[in-house]
Amino acid sequence: MRLSISLLMALTLLASCKSPKPQRGSIISIKQFPSEYVNKRQVDIWLPEGYDPKGNQKYAVLYMHDGQNLFDTRYGFNGQIWAADVSMQQLIDAGEVPPAIIVGIWNTPKRFEEYLPAPAYNGLTAYQQYLIKGERSGVTISNEYLQFIVKELKPYIDSHYPTHIGPEHTYISGSSMGGLISAYALAAFPEVFGGAACLSTHWPLSLESNDTAFSRPFMLYLAKNLPAPGSHKIYFDFGTETLDARYELHQNVMDSVMQSMGYVQGINWMTRKFEGDAHNEAAWRNRFAVPLQFLMGK
Repeated sequence: MRLSISLLMALTLLASCKSPKPQRGSIISIKQFPSEYVNKRQVDIWLPEGYDPKGNQKYAVLYMHDGQNLFDTRYGFNGQIWAADVSMQQLIDAGEVPPAIIVGIWNTPKRFEEYLPAPAYNGLTAYQQYLIKGERSGVTISNEYLQFIVKELKPYIDSHYPTHIGPEHTYISGSSMGGLISAYALAAFPEVFGGAACLSTHWPLSLESNDTAFSRPFMLYLAKNLPAPGSHKIYFDFGTETLDARYELHQNVMDSVMQSMGYVQGINWMTRKFEGDAHNEAAWRNRFAVPLQFLMGK
């Protein structure tokens, strides 16, 4: 399914002057980006300093989940943000990464359902599903969420901005549940995304249990479906405090999966441990340049 031409034109009228205010570059916000797959939501399109829509420069694109936590403390969780614009612009200025656009996809009340990969949920027992589902309904709609990005949002971005459209210039990133859906996107659409950054990946799925039985089904899926080592890259990390303290147990298993697939640490795969880092936007802000440089670095 594709958005109609008239709808694409109408979207340009939805851009609001009340956009988030980045410290670097500029933002165009579409307040209610429609979809045939998921609920409409805000999308912020960050443009680097010196962006010229009429120039010859083409831009790489990074799609990011939890878009309200990226640029402006007025919208960030507990007033914290990634300041993704600052990290990206600094790396562009230093010549470490090519000019790039960031597309921030705001989450909705269905964040859990959208970010929970279908293979991760469907591979669990009925009791395990009950434990992570709780009072939620409609688990999971991750396939629909990825269809929204791939079939609706990306075509809009590529048709309205001078982008490199191939996977070698298209990336996806998120933290916690956003790390899970980013890994899923790379496995499900390797022809679209050339790299994924998965920060503080919430492998346990559950907030009650820290059992590898919850993470095993998704890791088995990734072992079978991640693209073969070559032109794709994937980044994982975790801290050692708060919720992040649970992740090393699972990440060690995933690292073994990466090695068994032939991925090479520091070449086409990276896992980093950040001592003392907690599960919050401040921690992700402080280390965001690491995955950016690894995935996009020249």
